[in-house]
Amino acid sequence: MQAIKPSWNALQQIQAFTTLRHGGVSLPPYDSFNLGNHVGDDKNAVKINRTLLVEKFHLPQMPLFLNQTHSTCVLTLPYDGEDFNADAVYTNQPNQVCLVMTADCLPVLFTNKQGTEVAAAHAGWRGLCDGVLEQTVAKFECPHEDILAWFGPAIGPTAFQVGQEVIDQFVAQDPQATSAFIADPAIEGKFLGNLYQIATQRLNALGITQISGGEHCTYLETENFFSYRRDNATGRMASVIWIED
Repeated sequence: MQAIKPSWNALQQIQAFTTLRHGGVSLPPYDSFNLGNHVGDDKNAVKINRTLLVEKFHLPQMPLFLNQTHSTCVLTLPYDGEDFNADAVYTNQPNQVCLVMTADCLPVLFTNKQGTEVAAAHAGWRGLCDGVLEQTVAKFECPHEDILAWFGPAIGPTAFQVGQEVIDQFVAQDPQATSAFIADPAIEGKFLGNLYQIATQRLNALGITQISGGEHCTYLETENFFSYRRDNATGRMASVIWIED
């Protein structure tokens, strides 16, 4: 089963990837490797796909699947609570699998040069604007300059159409975000936003410069990725990272 893996200078014990949409058992429009059980897919199909995820990618355990709400909440693994409402997950323990699901939103995987800490964040535009990346980085014990970040597949800068109100919210948090938006040549009053650029700006401001990824567009690459904006009813990919024991 195929996946997209980060091209970064992480140590060998760091395992990380984003799944593609094929290789599972879900029927259209969730075809076929849908890992989200909140999107209307058959629950049993999702259960089988999650088992396939563990088996085919040799995960050390069944991951914790967050109830993602576009928040800035970060859980730390191992986690024994009952509230799974969060949009990022962090650990400094081996064999604890950090996972977020996306279908246009930006998944960001983190590790450090020492290979002792990892995290995964779900950065939709609301979470990105409100500071989910900053809250995730705050969990790290190492200096920020030791952190590596990888941008998994998200909606690209030619497809992420927004209104002025979205730009205003980003600029209120960080004025330099203005540069990440251009007027949409096709529709007056609409703009195209670059989530990868905004995330880079936010991480750079924290002292994180070792950033890779960001070359895919979930909206345009129909064969490989689910896209909520493109299809509305659709599945979810998983972006996964853990420290191998």
